[in-house]
Amino acid sequence: MALVVKKFGGSSVADAQCIRRVTEVIAKSYREGNDLIVVLSAQGDTTDELIEKALEINPRPSKREMDVLMATGEQVSVALMAMCLENMGIPAVSLTGWQIGMKTDSNYSGARIRSVDGARIRKELNRNRVVLVAGFQGTNRSDDITTLGRGGSDTTAVAIAAAMQADKCQIYTDVDGVYTADPRKIPDAKKLEEITYDEMLELASLGAQVLHNRSVEMAKKYHVELEVLSSFTGNPGTVVREVMKAVEQTKITGIAKDTEIARFAVIGLLDEPGQAFQVFRVLSNAKVNVDIILQSISRGETKDISFTVAKSDKDRTLEVLEKYKSVLGYDHVDVDTDVAKVSAVGAGMISTPGVAAFIFEALADAKVNINLISTSEIKVSVLVDLADADRALTSIHDKFFGEE
Repeated sequence: MALVVKKFGGSSVADAQCIRRVTEVIAKSYREGNDLIVVLSAQGDTTDELIEKALEINPRPSKREMDVLMATGEQVSVALMAMCLENMGIPAVSLTGWQIGMKTDSNYSGARIRSVDGARIRKELNRNRVVLVAGFQGTNRSDDITTLGRGGSDTTAVAIAAAMQADKCQIYTDVDGVYTADPRKIPDAKKLEEITYDEMLELASLGAQVLHNRSVEMAKKYHVELEVLSSFTGNPGTVVREVMKAVEQTKITGIAKDTEIARFAVIGLLDEPGQAFQVFRVLSNAKVNVDIILQSISRGETKDISFTVAKSDKDRTLEVLEKYKSVLGYDHVDVDTDVAKVSAVGAGMISTPGVAAFIFEALADAKVNINLISTSEIKVSVLVDLADADRALTSIHDKFFGEE
């Protein structure tokens, strides 16, 4: 008998038919003798619909009240799933984030998990119940409801798996696992049997939407072995673990594309020590996360710094830079949202010469111009025009996987 955490996303519980399909998966595992903790997201487009309802009432609602509203979607899912399991003769109980002692900080709409008290979960498991947990939510030290932000149910599942020392944490999605690229964009993309935490973390951070990066980061920290698999097919998925069996044979594990970014160019900074520090300090204080950075060669007494941020941070970034223009002393700022980041990730890069050259050759063959480049031991990212993004993704994927 094993303790298994299963997480099902919104598409897996979108309607009554989907819920019945998921209960069959849960029932099968329960009848095999496993203790089950099941984390659920809100049904289908529920979260978007709740946001629309809020904006109809108040164009600028407080984050605290939005979290109270947003948390209701997952509660509907767990209650309906419990009813469906009970109808099948499977004992089940639905629990909210606060009922399982999910404690977070007070960053409404993007809270970080502080601790999980597993006492209530253990009590229900000892009664042979399937424990259904509303993902994406917790409470802060004032007992206010908080939500964990995008991908929060993934993070909930991993946090519970770590706290309960579960044998396995399975993340069910609408795809069979992790692929070498988005199979909806690249029909020839290949499913991976396994991937390292570091590779998965890079891919998740670079636009791959299979797992949220915070959940992978937590899984790595607490040694939680993940499996990504489909709730629709029943096929084996992709295992995310510390070390892959064939890691040294793999140059590139996957290709990702991110179109939700903006490029900033701060033009005419004084060419003197501390200027880069000043720019990125004010952005850091404003909680703006910066990705690719490029500083130009000096032009006499001035220099330029270019960097990328999430498109959702564009207005805040521009506001901060304009607020501190007199302190930073630049001439002007250029902003471009018609860009995309295409990245190749692979743990084998570090021991394989020429990977970057292969990537640049693929882009040259596809007539794709590179605007910025960022590299690490397991990643090469390029910034390209938005119109070239799909062609760049395809050309790099074909270069590394086309003949396999």
